[in-house]
Amino acid sequence: MIGIGGSTIEEELAKITPWVNDIQPIQKEEFLKRIEKATVLLNQQKAKAMYLHAGTNLYYFTGTRWNSSERMVGAILYADGSLEYIAPKFEEGTILDFMLVNGKVRCWEEHESPYTLFLELLHEKNIKNGTILIDEATPFFVSNGIIKLGTQYQFEDAKSITATCRMIKSKNEINIIQRAMDITLAVQKAVAKILYVGISTQEVTSFINEAHKRYGIPSGSYFCIVLFGVDSSFPHGVKTPKILGDNEVVLVDTGCMLYDYISDITRTYVFGTPTKEQRAIWNIEKETQLAAFNAAQLGKTCADIDNASRVTLENYHLGPDYKLPGLPHRTGHGIGLDIHEWPYIVRNDHTILQPGMCFSNEPMICVPDAFGIRHEDHIYMTEDGPKWFTEPMLSIDNPFG
Repeated sequence: MIGIGGSTIEEELAKITPWVNDIQPIQKEEFLKRIEKATVLLNQQKAKAMYLHAGTNLYYFTGTRWNSSERMVGAILYADGSLEYIAPKFEEGTILDFMLVNGKVRCWEEHESPYTLFLELLHEKNIKNGTILIDEATPFFVSNGIIKLGTQYQFEDAKSITATCRMIKSKNEINIIQRAMDITLAVQKAVAKILYVGISTQEVTSFINEAHKRYGIPSGSYFCIVLFGVDSSFPHGVKTPKILGDNEVVLVDTGCMLYDYISDITRTYVFGTPTKEQRAIWNIEKETQLAAFNAAQLGKTCADIDNASRVTLENYHLGPDYKLPGLPHRTGHGIGLDIHEWPYIVRNDHTILQPGMCFSNEPMICVPDAFGIRHEDHIYMTEDGPKWFTEPMLSIDNPFG
């Protein structure tokens, strides 16, 4: 197997130098443009305001990084384009420190109701009825608290704006994602070289984390799934992973976060000599991934891509639908600030493909009690059609080309 084994953890780590020095994070001007677009959509939908809860939606539109917790922290974007933040009084200084796009910080004390404050702010803007959109990632206790008090309003899902904006990536977003993907692919190549019979998944996971750091990602790996042999037939892993044996399937799924954007790549190959069945399924997986890529054409839908995967698998008597051996889950998912976001490459998502959309292509084949093969690369849509962030695996004998 070309590129598999033959090196050490120390040797591979010593080769790495940072790859991020020429990449810039999203600048304030782009956040302001996002707010402008959201404001246009608010008015088109005749909504009066949109609540953005702490998390990736708040960050996407305002540049303010804040994790969701048991306290209500967020921002209200009004249809006139103005912005107000809601936070506990004791967090006011921190909010001001984290704030990128300016807006008033309206505070509530610990014994007070933030939901009452929310409605008071609407009244101050002379919004006494009408449609208010709520960030779809808002915890139930927050949305429920608002809805119970605001009976004069019609509350709706803000996904019509959040998803519409976020799933169309800018050139800057795509550049950041591209570099994150490049780094993770380089880490994947290095992982394959350090393998030996008896290595544990924890050793591999630790290497992947350190390798990402050395490439310039301070947080290391955003996530890591390492599976050997029969464990690879479980898409997201097992409770107690086994050590690597000879002639076993190796599945490594990992990624990192660069300037808040995420990479996500899976590589699957065999350590040793592939069996006839391993080789056959590996090649079918490659063909299925290519069929999904070819189906990703402007004007087509996410569902068309998922259907293309399943038609290919059924040609080899795999499936049908989600039956095993076959593909037990959707073909892919959008990626950006969240590892799974819009659009989703699944049969009930009829979103029309447009330039700027970014999503995974990973039509995994699971063979129960034996192994699983998942090739995962990501696509971004251009004016000329689909483009790979990373080139797919070459062959089972020379997976990294």
